[in-house]
Amino acid sequence: MECAVATYRIWTVGCQMNKADSLKLAAGLDRLGLREAAEDQPADLEVLNTCSVRQHAEDRAYGRLNTLRRERESGRDFALVVMGCMVGARTTDLERRFPWVDVWAQPQHFDPIIERATAIKGERDVAEGESWAGWDRARSMLEWESSTFAVPNGPTAFVPVVHGCDKFCTYCIVPLRRGRERSRTVADVLAEVRHLAEHGVREVTLLGQTVEAYGHDLGTGDDLATLFEGIERIDGIVRTRFLTSYPKDMTDRIIDAVADLPKVCEHFNIPVQSGDDSMLARMRRGYTLAEYEERVGRIRERMPHAALATDVIVGCPGETDAEFQSTVRLLERTQFDVIHVAAYSPRPGTFAHRNMPDDVPREVKAERLQVIEGIHAESSARINRRLLGQTAEVLVERENSEGRSTGRTRTGQLVHFDATGLVGQMAQVDIHEVTSWSLSGSLAGSRLLALL
Repeated sequence: MECAVATYRIWTVGCQMNKADSLKLAAGLDRLGLREAAEDQPADLEVLNTCSVRQHAEDRAYGRLNTLRRERESGRDFALVVMGCMVGARTTDLERRFPWVDVWAQPQHFDPIIERATAIKGERDVAEGESWAGWDRARSMLEWESSTFAVPNGPTAFVPVVHGCDKFCTYCIVPLRRGRERSRTVADVLAEVRHLAEHGVREVTLLGQTVEAYGHDLGTGDDLATLFEGIERIDGIVRTRFLTSYPKDMTDRIIDAVADLPKVCEHFNIPVQSGDDSMLARMRRGYTLAEYEERVGRIRERMPHAALATDVIVGCPGETDAEFQSTVRLLERTQFDVIHVAAYSPRPGTFAHRNMPDDVPREVKAERLQVIEGIHAESSARINRRLLGQTAEVLVERENSEGRSTGRTRTGQLVHFDATGLVGQMAQVDIHEVTSWSLSGSLAGSRLLALL
């Protein structure tokens, strides 16, 4: 008779860092002997990996928590864990609001989750007549930071290289949840990239809240460019990406490395957040508009066709019409490939929440949001039209049941085309149609680029 295996399910919302954390946790749970539950099956361990950067993300987590509460009240037996940026150093308020949660775990604090998973595994093994050595065995087996790497689920993967943030922008909850900047060693990062390459990954994205801060705390002289140089020597990896950038940390050495190293994609995501110096100062962004534009100019000087994405927040406390119009002018003259825009959402615990009233009316925020979205649609469509009638090199990331494949160009444009059997390969695609959001085309004479 086959023994019943303890199962888990991880529900994830939020940024790429959260996705990477979830994959790392899944790899650890698999090593522990648990298995991921099928989508239509109950799990013994339910994990919610949460985000608190925007209210909408928290609302989604609250909805999921209430769904699981109802399932437990109906008699279903499972352990419930909440991890991620909703969880701070003190959980008293959360425990009072959600008493049905069994474990609260801050970002990258995996031990309490593994401890609960170990208990579940032990109970199941004892029930099946087996022995289990307990938490000490699990701890020694996992050795989280040094040996547990995520098992990839496709040809692309995210690799966190620096955790936390030292910038403390007035509106941002991240430093309060993820702590100060902590860089992984070069050896550790490159070991993970080699692991991913051995498991079929062709493209890695190096992650940090401000990724160019990598190495500042190591005292070794290593920086983001050092990682780029190391990945160049790893067989199987054909592209390296990185995000999110911060203008004051983006040195000429890093820009030159992107321009000169063949694997590194000329694709920058540099949040500006506002195009007005007064607002940037109130946000405590740490740079002026002139400094931001100087870095953009340097990138375009070295790489005229580099893709530039940015983030903008509208409706921050005190934002005037004149300040908003300064942002509009910046976006119009810079012509970003992608503009990620969000309306300001007060985050409890931040400086802005404590000291700056949320005084921009909701309808004004909505209007400003629409204006920025319109600028994005126009600039993105204009840039994408450059590829109309051209042949683009695409790393194929996935295919659907209808025989259509999807991948990205070196500069990040999403491309759809009719073909199958090419996931993980580089394909040449003739572009026939463009929109602000994606490109469509056909395989160019069924020609494939050999993997490097």
